[in-house]
Amino acid sequence: MLLSLFSSPWFSVAIIAVSYIGIAAGEIPRLRTNRTVIALLGVGLLLLFQKLKMEQLSAYIDIDTIVLLFSMMILNANLRLSGFFQLAANQVLKYSRSPRALLAATVLLSAVLSAIFLNDTICIILTPFIIDLTRNLKRDPIPYLIALATAANIGSTATLTGNPQNMIIGVASGISYLKFASALAPISFISSIGVWGVLVLFYPQEFKKEVFTQPVQRKIRIYKPLLLKSTLVILLLLTMFLSGVSIALAAFLAACLLLITRRLKPEKVFAEFDWGLLVFFSALFILTGVLNNTGVIRDLFQQYNLGENINLISLSTGSIVLSNIVSNVPAVLLIKPFIAQLANPIPAWLTLASSATLAGNLTLLGSVANLIVAESARHRNITLSFWEYTRAGILITIFSLVVHFLWIHYFIW
Repeated sequence: MLLSLFSSPWFSVAIIAVSYIGIAAGEIPRLRTNRTVIALLGVGLLLLFQKLKMEQLSAYIDIDTIVLLFSMMILNANLRLSGFFQLAANQVLKYSRSPRALLAATVLLSAVLSAIFLNDTICIILTPFIIDLTRNLKRDPIPYLIALATAANIGSTATLTGNPQNMIIGVASGISYLKFASALAPISFISSIGVWGVLVLFYPQEFKKEVFTQPVQRKIRIYKPLLLKSTLVILLLLTMFLSGVSIALAAFLAACLLLITRRLKPEKVFAEFDWGLLVFFSALFILTGVLNNTGVIRDLFQQYNLGENINLISLSTGSIVLSNIVSNVPAVLLIKPFIAQLANPIPAWLTLASSATLAGNLTLLGSVANLIVAESARHRNITLSFWEYTRAGILITIFSLVVHFLWIHYFIW
């Protein structure tokens, strides 16, 4: 009986399900683990019980997505080292003359930069910047940090390079950068306004009408040669995106250009990387690939006719629920095979990209960007609690999902 249990596809499902639960929780009690380690342990168990063979690993990994993520890390590392992000933040925020204007600037900056670059990277860079700024102005940093996290998620909805799940969808769907942005950017723009409105409503004392008595500025260090080179390469990259070049190929070529240098040691660029994120994605691809091969998910979809009846409501609702159970990247990987089989999958891809990303604002645990902001703040003795974030996050998510449903219904499906 034990032998039959191990040979059953449900044993693989059980291993993967436990892995997903661990990934959602972010740690294993009493062990020093993170999401990357948990995903690798899941792959290790599949190998141990011969549910997976070593020679199959590479077949499950979506190399285009890994290359795209790797290339964007190189671009972001060069921009960070050049001082680009600090310069952009300083230029936007220095014109803020009141708390409400500062909040609007935070939302705008976070959303726009996250639309062009990875939202997680923007949160890593801007969190200490926002904390220093609000402390100097003697303001409450909490609403500005919530604005940073939620606007980063919302802004990243707009483009194929805004977040990892959009990258996966971009590679799988073949949708052009311009077509994707033109379809979903309006959702990001309108939803960003909702972030500002909800936070002004929730923090009336912080955002009462008043004017700052000191300018909103911060001294920054700029590495001009690298800044100029990085800016030119980014402009070239955007040109390639808009001209229809594969996003993975365009990003890789741009990254290669930045690595050709006489001034900056490669080690300094690679030290800026989140290598664990690349490993995490590779392990997730393997776990999801094995799960799909068991046929359990396919049978579940067939039982409830979900594969044949994918529509705006079912797809959005399913991705929202799944994203808040296992996180948005695994949710996208699980749903991806069923959308790929549709006769006209483009509306479904766009719906999945928007709903899975916007769902990440529901709770503090809903997205990696949220956790980055909370953890970075904690290291600076600022507590962004689960409830403090979530009470605003729920309303922001409801507003953005209403925008999502209306826009997708009238303009995409």
